[in-house]
Amino acid sequence: MVEAGDNGSTACPGPPHESARVFTMLENNPEVMNKLASRLGVTNHLSFYDIYSLYDSDMLSLVPRPVFALLTTIPMTESWRQDRDAEDANLDWYKGAGPEEQTIWFRQTIIHGCGLIGLLHCVANGVPSEMIVPGSKLAKFLERAVPLGMDERARLLEESDSMYEDSEAVAQGGDSETLKPGEDSIHHFVALVKGCDGNLWELEGARKGPLNRGSLGEDEDALSERALDLGIRRLVDIQRKAGADLPFSCIALAPSME
Repeated sequence: MVEAGDNGSTACPGPPHESARVFTMLENNPEVMNKLASRLGVTNHLSFYDIYSLYDSDMLSLVPRPVFALLTTIPMTESWRQDRDAEDANLDWYKGAGPEEQTIWFRQTIIHGCGLIGLLHCVANGVPSEMIVPGSKLAKFLERAVPLGMDERARLLEESDSMYEDSEAVAQGGDSETLKPGEDSIHHFVALVKGCDGNLWELEGARKGPLNRGSLGEDEDALSERALDLGIRRLVDIQRKAGADLPFSCIALAPSME
């Protein structure tokens, strides 16, 4: 369910307006996201790592622990769309704001900005505060964003020159051909983070708000068996029940090995 607070602002239901600024779509790989995280102000004590399997314990053991967040890209299949629509139909638009929020969520209004928003969802939730450089662009941005409601927070991101410039600076570092203005991507960035409240949160800017997928134990991180079952494996199962596989990419945010 969407956890909602009340900051006194009203959010108009329906599709958000689109900003005039068009971003270059980011590729979901560790090289690109590590560069962007570093530019924004995440310390070198954190890094993104490739996840090569959701089921092979030996492959999963290669990732340093604890894992604070998973960042995935998932194609919008018909079965996933139906599942999303059915869930969203019963939800109100998010009204949370302020330091009492259980999670920091950004509604997407920036065109092709879902990769940047996915990274923000990862580093703004569940990551120890000392992992963000004091006075950095990220620290200052989050300080301004936290008190704002959904629409004002989206507008802050739209108007942030530094966020746009840093995202654009690393966007050409991936292996895939970048989207041109006016082209749409079928892939959605979804962040799965263990929040400070101990719950697994599914965060995507195209939804109505943050989604609480269930509680995790103190010894369970975002890559634990329970977190995988509540998160990315659940989406894989939706597609398998429809008789097809779900092609996706997944990277994990965890302590650096250096």
